Amino acid sequence: MREINLRIGNMHCGSCVKRVSQALERVPGVQVGEVRVGAARVQAPEEVPAEVLVRTVEKAGYPAVIEQ
Repeated sequence: MREINLRIGNMHCGSCVKRVSQALERVPGVQVGEVRVGAARVQAPEEVPAEVLVRTVEKAGYPAVIEQ
């Protein structure tokens, strides 16, 4: 497992945080460590590309980028 940090835009409240958390939790093998307004920290297996997590967050309605 590796840790991936995402910067997430347009998150303004607890409902946004919940929506993003639930979306990420649906990705097989992914463990959500922390989601807060503007960011998320997740654990993902090597076989799950970080771009999949970005697309998952974007499908939930929020722009996301991988933090380096």
